[in-house]
Amino acid sequence: MSGLRVAPVDGGEALERWRYVHNVVVPPAAMSAEEAGERLARGYRLENAYDGDVLVGCSTVRPAVDGVVTVIVRVLPEFRGRGFGAALYEHALGCARVPGVTAVETCVLAVNEGGLRFAERYGFVEVERYVLDGESDEWVDLRLGL
Repeated sequence: MSGLRVAPVDGGEALERWRYVHNVVVPPAAMSAEEAGERLARGYRLENAYDGDVLVGCSTVRPAVDGVVTVIVRVLPEFRGRGFGAALYEHALGCARVPGVTAVETCVLAVNEGGLRFAERYGFVEVERYVLDGESDEWVDLRLGL
């Protein structure tokens, strides 16, 4: 784990790498380059995670709304179970802990049982399951009080 490096996304190729990981991990929510750019424009903190120079994952920290910040960590399937998710989560959580934040939320695709177990292991509790209009995939929102 000593080789984990987290790099902020500021557009360009870094944004394309972030989008690649996002789309591999959550294909039902695959986004275009334009949609990814909109995340940056809305002030989302997007970061890529590397093991040395190898891309292993990405994270999103959405700005707080009413004291609640959303943190999402994604690790490419071939790199799971090596501690990258835990290290990236701890890093993202550190970025999310700002004055006024009282809770952290995350969302996980319901079929991602490993992702749900990961969130629950870190103290998140399920608050809602839903299917987006016109879609068939079930999502789970989870919350962690601070």
